[in-house]
Amino acid sequence: MYAGQSSTICVSAVESPRGSRRRSSLLPGTVAAALAALQLWLLGGCASYIGNMAADTLSAAVLNQQDPDVVESGLPAYLLLVDGMISQNPQQAGMLAAGAELYALYGSRFVDDDERSAFMTAKARDYGRRAICQAYSRACGWEGLSYDQFVSELDDVGRRQVRYLYAYAVSWLSHLDATSSDWNAVGEVPWVQAAMERVVALDDTYDNGGIHVYLGMLYSLRPPALGGQLDLARDHFDRSIAISGGRDLSAKVEYARRYARMVFDRELHDRLLTEVIEAPAEEPGRTLFNVLAQQDAIELLASSGDYF
Repeated sequence: MYAGQSSTICVSAVESPRGSRRRSSLLPGTVAAALAALQLWLLGGCASYIGNMAADTLSAAVLNQQDPDVVESGLPAYLLLVDGMISQNPQQAGMLAAGAELYALYGSRFVDDDERSAFMTAKARDYGRRAICQAYSRACGWEGLSYDQFVSELDDVGRRQVRYLYAYAVSWLSHLDATSSDWNAVGEVPWVQAAMERVVALDDTYDNGGIHVYLGMLYSLRPPALGGQLDLARDHFDRSIAISGGRDLSAKVEYARRYARMVFDRELHDRLLTEVIEAPAEEPGRTLFNVLAQQDAIELLASSGDYF
């Protein structure tokens, strides 16, 4: 996200300078990769442990679910399954990354209690660290590095590690979001942003452009007077929309929430949100997150008159 100064505010606290605090819809696309990793694990050797679960059917059921309440009530049981798989295979980087992303999704989107959210995302963070460590042994020594040392290490991460670096960064971001009142956590934001920038450098279309949404959010967290880089934020949001062909509705919602409100551009704000509301939510692999984005868009558009 942003520079580690005391004036910096984490994602969930910066819906807008005058907006109410609301947990943002982080991780709109990461669950797809997580479920894919689970499928590979199941087909590769877990059948004797839980039987033939038809992981592809489960993946489709979650990702294409139009009722977020169904996912909210069912995902905890799925997380227990992930924990069990990891405990049986603690060095499997793909499963660790899956666990990181799913816990980050649940903790950042479906948990309202701050303490519980912090716990869930801390687990995501731990799985993310372990995933990148297993996939790239030098990452095992990243904790405690100075910013410059960390960036230097990132320069040596290759395309084969993109999936794990992404899980590492997103799970870390989810935990910072959940603990945004802790200034020590806020100070870690530059490290997260650097990791995400490295993902973009390696594959800027990763997660169908979802990585650009995170960077757009990070660059727009602060007004220009406090170091925000709104032009870069706008560019990242535009790039994400271009990559997905506008089918990832969360990109437009965050564009309106983070950028349009910050620059007081009501025309852009209302247009983006109207496009989201009028767009079809059904999109293979993204229906759930598009439904959540539409819910957010309705709320943001309803408050437009008061905000502007």
